[in-house]
Order: sequence, then structure tokens, then C-alpha cells
Amino acid sequence: MLWARKARLLVLLVLPSLAFLFLQQFYSHSQCPDLAEKSSPMHVLILSSWRSGSSFVGQLFSQHPDVFYLIEPAWHVWTTLSSGTAWQLQMAVRDLIRSVFLCDMSVFDAYIPWTLMKLSSLFMWESSRALCSSPACPLFKRESIVTRDDCKIFCSRQPFDLVEETCRSYSHVVLKEVRFFDLKTLHSLLTDPSLNLHIIHLVRDPRAVFRSRENTKEGLKYDNYIIMGKQWNKIKSEDQPYYLMKAICLSQLEIYRAAQLLPYSLRERYLLIRYEDLVQSPLTQTSKLYEFAGLRFLPHLRIWVHNITQGKGMGGRAFDTNSRNARNVSQAWRRSLPHDKVVQLQKICKDYMNLMGYLPVLSEKDQKNLLVNLLSAVEFP
Repeated sequence: MLWARKARLLVLLVLPSLAFLFLQQFYSHSQCPDLAEKSSPMHVLILSSWRSGSSFVGQLFSQHPDVFYLIEPAWHVWTTLSSGTAWQLQMAVRDLIRSVFLCDMSVFDAYIPWTLMKLSSLFMWESSRALCSSPACPLFKRESIVTRDDCKIFCSRQPFDLVEETCRSYSHVVLKEVRFFDLKTLHSLLTDPSLNLHIIHLVRDPRAVFRSRENTKEGLKYDNYIIMGKQWNKIKSEDQPYYLMKAICLSQLEIYRAAQLLPYSLRERYLLIRYEDLVQSPLTQTSKLYEFAGLRFLPHLRIWVHNITQGKGMGGRAFDTNSRNARNVSQAWRRSLPHDKVVQLQKICKDYMNLMGYLPVLSEKDQKNLLVNLLSAVEFP
């Protein structure tokens, strides 16, 4: 009898608490969806190669008010551990990427001297709207479109501690990286329960990449040496660009093939997009990218994307994402790249081009004729 009374008393005490917890959970998910989202941040890695349009894709995410974005944090690894090859440094790059995704910015202590530790110490920090708006830089609102020049002028003196604080205030962390050559390196991040990692793999016609690289030779010299290693100085200077393109085409091909071998639960977190498809249908493709990342395509971003891709110019400095005619930029190689170089590139990157749907030009006349379509309609898994 005494046992039964104790049991009834326990039920009376426990039931109200359980009811309160249930209502609290229901309220937080149904009435405050934003709160639920913040408890499980989305992590997105834009994976690409140099001069493939990745700075533009990065800005599509950077300008979103829900995104904390950094451009190529692995630059700090490559410049600090410069004696290693690209493949030797991938593990260090992976570990840095994981820490940044988790907003643990103490990882940069190994790469940035403490005397220089300011927000502006990060590589191309001014390309991150999040670091150019509140709380990192209170002069600009999160919903504002912030240019690199304005950011440099008003936000460069902010303390480094604000990077971590700012990162933790966002529901999405997006990083753009060109220093991965193997998807196997990222497998531990894809399966990491503390991360909700999604990979956007951006590819571009190697002929356009080659032409763009020729226009930025000096800026890529250091990276080229790390990619090729000790053999770099043994290669004739006129052959070096082709050796590099061979390595780049092969790495992008292998990343795609490795993604198709992932279990379905991981494969659905991988999205391949061609730069040419993006510039031909910027609003449709941006909507696809945002949907993949769990972001809304806000009205002011629709206007911005339209304006930035429908300009009259051909672009300015490297890494700039100012207004331009993006479709014309993607085709510029056809008029400026000598046909003999195009023929050589098509041999070097044949397998990559076939798989990605980049059609070869069979004559100089076809190359110059922009009415000849060089992009096949490929449906990627």
C-alpha cells in the first residue's frame, strides 16, 4: 500500500515536468524555426581550382545575411609550410578547415604571428561580408551588400577575437577552397558527426581556366611551385602551364569520380556545378545552390545577382566580382587563346572535358564562331 502511494506521488511530480519539456521542445521548433536552425549549423565547402569562377560563387554565399564566409583559409597553411608539396599539406589544410567550420579560430595561432593578429590578418578578409558587418564591423548591416573597397576602408582595424564571435552568430559557415586535390582527404569531415558538411564542386572549361591563368601568372607563381614540387624547375618554362593544367584536370576528375563512389547518404551532400551553366542562367543556378545549402533566395539578392552578371564589362582585377557580362567572360578564351594552345589543352584534358561535357573545337574557325556550341547538356548525378 505504501509502495502504491509513493508511485502515485512520483507520477504526479514527474508528469508536469515532462509536459513542460514537451511544450518547450514543440514551441522552439514550431514557433521559432530560426532557433532550431542555429542549434545545427550548416557547413558548406566550395571546392574548385584557381581561376574557375570560385570567387564569384563564393560571393553568392558571402553576401547572404545568414552566411559566415571565408575565402581560401588554407592559404595560411601553404605560405607557412611552404617546403611541403600540395599533397603533403592536404592533412594540415583539412584540420584547419575543420576548426574554422566549428568557429575555433585559435587554429590560426600556428599560422599568423601574434603581433599581427587582427581581423584583417586573414587572407582576403575583405571578401567576407560577415567580417564587414555587425558584430565584426558595426558600420554595415548584415542585409547590406558590402564591397571589398568599402570593407577595407572602414573595417581593417577590428580585433581578431571578433572573427570567432562573428562566426558563432551565423547559421551557415561557408568556405571556398582551391587547395584540395583528393576527395579522400575530406572523407573524415563528411562523416564527422559534429559537422553538417555539404560540398559544392565547381568546375570550368579548362581552356577558359588556362586563358585566365595566363593573365594572372605572377599571382599564381607561388602556388604553382607547391603544386609541382621539386620537378617545377626542371620543366621548360613554355611547358610549365601545360603540366599544371594536366595536374588540375586530373585532380578535378578524380574528385568527381570519388564522389560517385560515396555511400548514398554522403553522395547526396555533394553537388557538381559548371561555371558555364551558372553564367548562362544565374538566377536559376543560384537558386539551386541556395536550396542545396538550405538558404532562401532573398529578393535583394535576386536583384544583386542579376545586376552583377548582366553588366557591360569583362571584369577588372583578379578575384574581383564587380559587375560584368558573365556569359561573355566565360567565352573570352575563344577569341584570345591561340588555336594551337587550345589543341594541346584538349589533348591534355581530354578525359576531364568528355566527362564534364566540354566539346572540343575542331578548327580555328569553329573556335572563333561563338554560335558553335561547345557545351553539351549533361545531367550529373
